[in-house]
Amino acid sequence: MTRTLFRYLSLASITALMACTQVSKPTSSNTGNVDWPSYGLDLKSQRFSNLSQINQHNVSTLKTAWKVETGVKATFQATPIVVNGIMYVSLPFNHVLALDAATGKQLWKYSHDRKADWAMCCGPANRGVAVAQGKVYIGTVDARLIALDAKTGQKLWDIDVAASQVTTEQQGTLNSSDPNKTRKITGGTGVGIAMAPVVFNNKVIIGITGVGYGLHIDNPRSDAPLGAVIGVTGRYGRPGFLAAFDANDGHRVWQFDTIPTKGWEGTFTTQTSDGSHFERDVAEEKAALKTYPDAATFGGGSAWSTPAIDANTNTLYFGTGNPSPQMNDVSRPGDNLYTVSLVALDTETGKYKWHYQQVPHDLWGYDLASPPVLFQYNHHGKNIAAVGQASKTGWFYIHDRVTGEFLAKSEAFVPQHNLFKKPSIEGTVVYPGILGGSNWSPASVDEQQQKVFVAAMHSPIKYTIHETDNDDGKHSMRYTSSEPTDDARWGLLSAIDLNSGKIAWQQKTAQPLVGGVLSTAGGLLFSGEGNGMFTAYASQTGKPLWHYQSEYGVNAPPITYQVNGEQYIAVVSGGNSLFGFKQGDSVLTFKLPKP
Repeated sequence: MTRTLFRYLSLASITALMACTQVSKPTSSNTGNVDWPSYGLDLKSQRFSNLSQINQHNVSTLKTAWKVETGVKATFQATPIVVNGIMYVSLPFNHVLALDAATGKQLWKYSHDRKADWAMCCGPANRGVAVAQGKVYIGTVDARLIALDAKTGQKLWDIDVAASQVTTEQQGTLNSSDPNKTRKITGGTGVGIAMAPVVFNNKVIIGITGVGYGLHIDNPRSDAPLGAVIGVTGRYGRPGFLAAFDANDGHRVWQFDTIPTKGWEGTFTTQTSDGSHFERDVAEEKAALKTYPDAATFGGGSAWSTPAIDANTNTLYFGTGNPSPQMNDVSRPGDNLYTVSLVALDTETGKYKWHYQQVPHDLWGYDLASPPVLFQYNHHGKNIAAVGQASKTGWFYIHDRVTGEFLAKSEAFVPQHNLFKKPSIEGTVVYPGILGGSNWSPASVDEQQQKVFVAAMHSPIKYTIHETDNDDGKHSMRYTSSEPTDDARWGLLSAIDLNSGKIAWQQKTAQPLVGGVLSTAGGLLFSGEGNGMFTAYASQTGKPLWHYQSEYGVNAPPITYQVNGEQYIAVVSGGNSLFGFKQGDSVLTFKLPKP
């Protein structure tokens, strides 16, 4: 629990910082327009808007402005981008729509032609586009980066971010008595792109995912969460990476591999600076280094979340995924650097600055899924530029963003049980588990209120070690499964007081929360649920003030923007297959009725 204090930046300071970026400022223009120009609104990724036309006093009258059905019904995770009155939305399978942000009228559509021989590792979802320099940039499920003309949707260039697939797990390796052996596979270790790119200093920055994904098994019930994630001992995957490409022609400027060429074993850490303890047989791991000398070449460490950027220091911050094999440590002794870490890089060169590994030698799938967020922090009387991250483990971590020093973490925003206890043959129930905590849902920071808002979940997971015979009947092979238990699960929407680290208020929802939040100067917090409920809360108290019932799950981050002097709230509604939330194809927008 932290007892330190965040200090907010003045509006003038915020504006000055934003002026240094290539993202247009979310402030009113002469035409009465206010954009949502980047994934996290601005490069700091605070997802807090200064718009207040819609506020606590009138939000109860909010009405549908327009609704678009895209025709692609699948897991829908996109953050719409609004620039100069045009909304750009990435659809599942990497199609892109350009819409009039005031009316919903379609201006153009790009239909993506996927590589026929490229297996999707991680489903069809995409988290958004980037818009800059008259271009729309999107990363694809077949690991490409594409630039479109922002006016016409015409493809300008198309490059391979990763040129080849990798070896993935096979269902046939599972024990014959395991029911997962015959169930439907929904994904496995591979290569793709899910994150929204970010553009900075003429570079498009994006990373690959899926490199430590593990075998994903469907649940026989369509309305239930994923049946199982399985990590199999073996040589699966590759190192993940984050890379920068020239915004004009797409040539690669730099690449940072999330697995170092030397030293990925680290120092065999059993306790981190934040006080977490890990039960490890260090002697056994060190002895295994000789048996698995090339483990790092299959090391995993996906890049799932869009980086936050400090434009003053040319530093970017992003979270890395779990090591490969997923949850199964037989063939990967050591800390498995830089997996499950917050990493800082130089934006111009990709050079490493620092990292903080939340979970060394991860056995639970605790990748840093939620994007980092930047803010000012008062630590022992000093005003420090900080970076925070809402974790799967259930804490909000705070670091000095110049040095990486761990400063504080909040009290747990979800129940915790058996945290960091190893998987076992009989099965170990842990929560939060592989789903979180906070999954990929972006958090929002309101510096004036001194609060961070986090959408999270309580979802107990059982981790079980299995062994099966190989064809020779003599040598056993190990794999680890993580499966949701039959216990109750729910969502938790939390406002965390940044002065104390304590929960200021919390709302329990019927279903796990995944998708993210938006906070505004109107004293509002917007969040969606898998049952289709989209709700506005009073950000100071958590009191529900308004709701809309969608036909499909609302499992994506809301945004707000202004066109011709009118403020809009927008969110996509298409559910999430991994959580059993009804899939659909809606883009929803809301505004106040005319007086």
